[in-house]
Amino acid sequence: MAGTTQIFPPQHQTRQPGTETAMQPHPEIESPLYKPAGKLTGKAAVITGGDSGIGHAAAVAFAKEGADVAIIYLNEQQDADNVKRRIEELGRRCLLIAGDIGDEAFCKQAIDRIVQTFGRLDIVVNNAAEQHPQPALTDITAGQLERTFRTNVFGMFHLTKAALPHLKEGAAIINTASVTAYVGSPTLIDYSASKGAVVAFTRALAKNLAAQGIRVNAVAPGPIWTPLIPSTFAAEDTATFGTDTPMKRPGQPSELAAAYVFLASGDSTYMTGQTLHLNGGKIVNG
Repeated sequence: MAGTTQIFPPQHQTRQPGTETAMQPHPEIESPLYKPAGKLTGKAAVITGGDSGIGHAAAVAFAKEGADVAIIYLNEQQDADNVKRRIEELGRRCLLIAGDIGDEAFCKQAIDRIVQTFGRLDIVVNNAAEQHPQPALTDITAGQLERTFRTNVFGMFHLTKAALPHLKEGAAIINTASVTAYVGSPTLIDYSASKGAVVAFTRALAKNLAAQGIRVNAVAPGPIWTPLIPSTFAAEDTATFGTDTPMKRPGQPSELAAAYVFLASGDSTYMTGQTLHLNGGKIVNG
């Protein structure tokens, strides 16, 4: 349960971005403490990487608050089906779209499907990401660098650009950054750089869209128990994952969901260009 100290058993998944169904224990997606209040009633959202982890938690919270949710995912069909089933149990519509957000044409097609299905688009959550740990800069190939930025940065650009013509005053764009954008990571150099780009994109686009009444903010998670962890780190590293935070534990996706609801809802109408830091107590600058 979120809030308790937990050591995870060593485990590794051989393919990114990994699946929730193969994780032990499964991430906590819904907090028993969360009390929905209809804050997103009648709205429509799209979440990349919404099939698992942080995106999954945000998707379910959005549905609890009254929103229809489109999930864009790479190929994790079982996880995506689980999310869809839960959203429909909550009485909201869910659209599943599989594909690579690094492809600009795909992003345009996905947004068109969402607007055609829901009739509107109010919330864009750029959450999908990939990472490839390497011991040194010289181990990062040009191919890896391009893959990391194509998903983490280009995908965010492509999807947001496709969505903008459909967003009206009051709409919200939320980008998932990372604590690594602020404190760095010796084994995630390209990933840290890509997340720094997410922060800069958030700040610049917020100023660009402020006059249109469209808010742009970000969430910078610390170590969170998601499929990205066992699918990118060695098995033995999962056993100590997150223990270097002041709270001495990793976070659960459920502990971030309310932050995404806050940034998507009318509770944050005087906030744009900002980043919320949910990282277990790590102090960051900027």
